[in-house]
Formats: sequence, structure tokens, C-alpha cells
Amino acid sequence: MTAVSRRYHITTFGCQMNKADSERMAGILETMGFEWAEQPDNADLILYNTCTIRDNAEQKVYSYLGKQAARKQTQPDLTLIVAGCVAQQEGEQLLRRVPELDLVMGPQHANRLQDLLEDVFSGNQVVATEPLHIMEDITKPRRDSTVTAWVNVIYGCNERCTYCVVPNVRGVEQSRTPEAIRAEIEVLAQQGFKEITLLGQNIDAYGRDLPGSTPEGRHQHTLTDLLYYIHDVPGIERIRFATSHPRYFTDRLIRACAELPKVCEHFHIPFQSGSNEILKAMARGYTQEKYRRIIDTIRQVMPDASISADAIVGFPGETEEQFEQTLQLIDDLSFDLVNTAAYSPRPNTPAALWQNQLSEAVKSDRLQRINRLGSTKAMERSERYRDRTEEILVEAQNTKDPTQVMGRTRSNRLTFFAGDIATTKGKLIDVKITDVRAFSLTGEVPASVTLA
Repeated sequence: MTAVSRRYHITTFGCQMNKADSERMAGILETMGFEWAEQPDNADLILYNTCTIRDNAEQKVYSYLGKQAARKQTQPDLTLIVAGCVAQQEGEQLLRRVPELDLVMGPQHANRLQDLLEDVFSGNQVVATEPLHIMEDITKPRRDSTVTAWVNVIYGCNERCTYCVVPNVRGVEQSRTPEAIRAEIEVLAQQGFKEITLLGQNIDAYGRDLPGSTPEGRHQHTLTDLLYYIHDVPGIERIRFATSHPRYFTDRLIRACAELPKVCEHFHIPFQSGSNEILKAMARGYTQEKYRRIIDTIRQVMPDASISADAIVGFPGETEEQFEQTLQLIDDLSFDLVNTAAYSPRPNTPAALWQNQLSEAVKSDRLQRINRLGSTKAMERSERYRDRTEEILVEAQNTKDPTQVMGRTRSNRLTFFAGDIATTKGKLIDVKITDVRAFSLTGEVPASVTLA
């Protein structure tokens, strides 16, 4: 069965890794002859790339599936796929729950989508969740942007945080070779991309599984070495990376970020809790004191760097005093952004089985309190941009105001200003900031700057 003139739609839930996987799978589908459909109801193939970090994301997938499964009753040629972490977690159980599904595939199989669909189009119902070594990615992603791009550098996770299902669904750490990463970035540069974001579940664990060591006794390949190796790719103006783990974040990495002009002054380093007792229960492998030292070092070397983080409230057994230690850490360190979530028990994780679960009311109360503090500190951090001139990489039109374009500062603040996307997209433009909000900025282009 051929896929000529058929249409596809992908809905992506969750993290940047999932977004990057979706781009690769979209690229595969388009090489097979599929065309993008803006609305799922107009598609002949629907793929849900799923996230299992939070229960509400998982339940949303089942809600979407219910509608499309009903549609398949009258349109039997509709192809339904569940990919990503829910697929890896549930496996064949998904088929029992939603028998209309054609393909269930874990994250490690994203590059095999075409082979798996050949089996589906031959009349088979396919489950692909077995662990495998991820072969080098030679697919051409369908990038959602023509300015910025994700580049996976390490797959999987070797951590065993007691709340997290990721190691069970994304497999063990597998680092790509520096040569393969640089080759992908060179192609992106040739295609006109200006900014890349290196991705990994724990990006600073990059290279631990690659062979070789230095005379000093460290791994031959690290994220620091990778940044030096790719930095001079012509055409790439900005380099970012995410997500960092405090366990592996080194002074050497901080110095490299300060020395390399293309590396943006923005760090995403989750702390999860400000309580050492809770961090130990989470099996995070660091203390709040170590985390504070990392942030202090960054700000000594790069005083204006922006720092974002993740935090979980309501972890099993968390006392009011321990929660207040998290609030104190946020108050002391003044993050530019804190992504927050109430603890959600996940299947096959140790913490889900503990008896000291907190009530939803307590979790909701703590989530509201941490969000209020996070927004206050973010607003305080935004004030430093007022009346400053910032370099903005223009990415797209402002969908809410077509007279404006939007882009980001080097420190990752979303910024809007008046402009024509046809003449500004992909350009680095100096913008004077005139209005600040907690999580975004507005500015104007000085008269001395030519946009044409």
C-alpha cells in the first residue's frame, strides 16, 4: 500500500525531546509521500507522540484517542499511532484499551517509523517497545521552524529518580558521536538555521557511554568538549542546551559557556526541591548546597545569565517546613523562570507505592504558593531589561498581533516588536526594551537600525 497523496497530523505532548522526535517522524512521513494536515479530522494518519511524566497529559491522550477511534468505525482506512512514553509504558495494554490502534511505538523506535508502517500497511497491528540500540539518525526532520532547530545529542537516562518514569520509557543513555552531531549542525547551517538547541534528558551527562578518557582521568567526550567542537560551524549564530542535571554540572562547563561567544547565557537546571531530605528521597544525587554553589558560580562568571529550573511540590512525605525550604531557595536565587508541578504518582516508580502520599488539597495549595513566588521573582528579573538594548533573533510573526514579530534574547526572554516578518525573519536585530512582563518583553527598533 502506498502513502501517495495521504495526509498526516501529529499531536505532541511533553518535553523538547518529544518535539524533536515528532519533527523526525514528520520528516519520515513526508519522504513517504504524506502531506501535513492542519486539523486531525482531515488526516488519514494520526500520530500522538505522548508524555507520561504527568497523569493529566496521559489522560488527555486517551481522550483524543477516543474521538479518533470512533471516527475509525466509519473510516477504516484511518491509521492511528501512539508513539512516545505512554506507548513505551503501556505496550500491548494500549491495544486492549484502544483496539482501533494500528501502531504502538516507544521513543527508541522513532527512526524506524517507515519500517513499522510497512507492517501496518500489510494489515498487521504492531507493537514496537522492545529496547534497542538507537542507530545514527539519518532522517531529515520536518522542522517546525526555519530559524531554530533541536539537535539530539544523547538519548535515554541512567538516573533512577524515585518519582520519574523516563528511564523506563526512554531506555539507557546513548550518546551520539561528536562527528555525527557536527555533521547534522553543518547541514542545518547550510539550510539557513541560525540557532540550535542541543537536547538530552540529562544533557550534561553527554559522553559518559562513549569510549576514551583523558590523561587527567575524565571522560574523553563531555558536553564541554562537544561545545568547543561544534562552536565554529559557519552560519550558526547561537547555541543552547537543555536539560542539565546538577549532578553533572561542572565548573569547566561554566567556563566554556563564558568563553564561547555563540553559547547563550541561559541555563536550565532543575532543582526539584530545596530540602535535602526530599532530594534524598527523590534519589537526585545532590544537595541544595551543591545546587546553590552551581548557581553562585554561574553568576560570578556570567552575572547577567538567566537561569530557569523545575520544581516538584507535594512529594510523598513533604512537610510544610520542607516545602518552605523550596520557597526559600527560590527567594534566595531569584530564577528567571521556575516550571512547577504537583507530584503525580507514575506507574512503575518507587514513590508511587509509598504510603505517605499527600492530599490533593495540600498539593494544590503548595502549587499556588510556589507559582505566586515564582512569578514575583520572574518579574523582578525582567526589570533588568527595561530600557536596555537586547539582541533579538527573529523567529516568527506574533500570532496575536500581526503588526509585530517575535524572537528571543540571548537569555531566552520572548520579545515582541513592530516589524515585517518577510524582512526580519532569521535576523539578529538590536531592540530597545520598552515594556517588561514576568515572562516576556516588548521593545522598539531604534531609528538608527535598518530592518530591510
